[in-house]
Formats: sequence, C-alpha cells, structure tokens
Amino acid sequence: MTTMLAVRADRGSADLRLAKIPVPEPGPGDVLVKVAAAGLAPGMMTLLALGAFKHLPTTLGHEAAGTVAALGSEVTGLAVGDRVRVHPNLTCRNCVYCRTDREMMCAQQAMIGHAAFSPVPMPLYDAYHDGGLAEYVRVPAWLIDPLPDAVSFDVGAKVHDLANAVRALKCAEVPLGATVVITAATGTMGTASVKLAGHFGAGRLVLVGRSAERLAAVRPLAGGIPAEAVALEDLPDGWETAGGLTGALHDLVPGGPAAVLDYMPVGPVSAQAMAALATGGTLVHMGANRAPLPFTLADLMVACKRLIGTRSCTRTDALEVLDLLGRGVLSADELITHRFPLAEAEKAVAAMQSREEPIWMAVVNP
Repeated sequence: MTTMLAVRADRGSADLRLAKIPVPEPGPGDVLVKVAAAGLAPGMMTLLALGAFKHLPTTLGHEAAGTVAALGSEVTGLAVGDRVRVHPNLTCRNCVYCRTDREMMCAQQAMIGHAAFSPVPMPLYDAYHDGGLAEYVRVPAWLIDPLPDAVSFDVGAKVHDLANAVRALKCAEVPLGATVVITAATGTMGTASVKLAGHFGAGRLVLVGRSAERLAAVRPLAGGIPAEAVALEDLPDGWETAGGLTGALHDLVPGGPAAVLDYMPVGPVSAQAMAALATGGTLVHMGANRAPLPFTLADLMVACKRLIGTRSCTRTDALEVLDLLGRGVLSADELITHRFPLAEAEKAVAAMQSREEPIWMAVVNP
C-alpha cells in the first residue's frame, strides 16, 4: 500500500478533513506503526484555533496503538507484527528535565499529532509532527513501548491519559487514606483519576461535575473507595460568586480535603476547590483554566497550601500504567465509552466538544 487515509488539519481552516496521503517511509531510526486505535482529545481543536500547531497541513492525533508494520535499518529489539503503543512526547532526552523524570518541561517538548509551544527551533517536532489519526504513523523507535498481550489496542491508545492522571496523583502526594477531590470528574482525565486514585493512597473521593446523573455513573469507577459527588447543577443559585462549591465541600469534608485534582478548563470551580483545601493541602491543576484566582500568595503561605501545575505525564508514568495493566492490577476497558471509524473522526471530535452525551474516553479505529 502506497497511500493511506488520514485526518488532516489545514492552515486557515477550523474543520478537519479525511484525506488520502502517502504512507510515510521510515527513516533509519524510525518505526512505521499500523494504527489499530487512536485516541481523541477535544482540546486539540482549541489548540488548532489558537495556532499552536506549527506545521499545517498535518495529521492530528497524539495517542496511538497498533502493530509494527516496518522498521528502519538501524532499529533493533522490535519486529514486524509486534503489538505496541506510541509514546507521544518528543523531547531532547539530554537536558536536566529529561534526565530527572520531568521531560514535559524540556524546551523541545511537543507531542506528535498535537501542539508545540516553545519559541526555540524544534527539529524533532518538525520531523514528526504527523500523528496517529491515520492508517499508519511514523515515529522514532525510542517512542515505542511494547503493549502487553492482556491490554487491548483501545486501552493502549489511551495510556497517555491514564499516565497524565498518574502524574497528577504523584504531584498531589496523597497521604495514605486521605480524601481527594476530583473536579471535572466525568471527563477523560477525571474518570482516569477516579480509576487510579486508590493505587496512590486515596481513601475517599469527592467528585465534582456539572450533572448529578453523570456523576452517579462515574462513582462505581472508584472500586472499593467511598466516593461522594457534588453536582454543580444542585448548588444554590449564585454559587459562582458566593463560594457555594467551597461550602458544599466543607459540608462533606469539614477539615478540608488533603488534595484536589483539578481538570476544570474554565470558571470558578478551581479557585473554590482550592479554598476548600485542608491546611497543608495540595491542588494539582491540569485544566488550562484562565480564570483569575481570588487569593494572594500570603493566603497560600498562611495555610501552607500548595498549587502545582503540570501539563503532561512522563515516560515513567506511562510505563507504570502499562505495568499495572499488564499485571492485571488495573483494568481500564470500561473507560472506553465510544469507538468511531476513521471516516467519522470529525463527528467524534464534535461529539466530545458538545458534551451533549457522556463520553469518558473515545477512540478511532482505522
């Protein structure tokens, strides 16, 4: 096969298109993967509109799993037909951040099929910006992880999101048995965090989201951990300015939660959850919320609170997820609620953006 179908984004257009393009040729250090599943992230359309995609046209999709279709002449340790997942983080691998399990801070950090933000030249991203919403994807061999036989391609494609949740939980340093609040709990990152929280010491969860009905569907993901819910739709009118969420969290956790995993992209939820924290508590934010925070550094100092931002997982986080999945300690198949053919990728992204129906994780199967 010399051509393939791919989901492309074009300069000056907010729409995606399905195009027939050449199958990429692997270079000496590359692996060509036949994609069995590719993950979907609605945020990529926001980034596209913001101009964060430096190379257009390009193939979207930073999450992919499949089988090895071809190997470059210098690649060892892999064979055609191997089951693999693609780790999307392009980094220099040599700087102080890359050498200390903080590669998301690398000046070269970008994701295949996704965005790049650094103002410095980014030769890796220049070479590997095309992503996995296609029949094939070409990546450097060092981004390939073996996929355990027990792990489906669909789950393999979403390891990155599970690893993001691992990173947030690590940053939170949850005390054993402590209460953890998870905001935007019905979304991709929220459901991943609910599923993983018990593996990182949480003893009780409080889930925050818009809809009581959708929160009720998420609560069983906590397994044996008690999980309660706060639905924004049930808060008193004016809660946004009156601190209604803070009050509701204090009613459930009078001393305040030890940690908040905050994935809210907009609005006052982040600040009100921060206000509810226990003395010495930690809020980890991975939602890109631009709402101003109504507190001062002095407030954080007096309460000994920590506010931590993190934008991605590391390779170590992803390998930990693969280990948990491979050993059967973690099962994530139930998180995949929607599957779409490649031809319906644009429809799938629109469905995720509209949030009219609950979608935890969605994949495309070429």
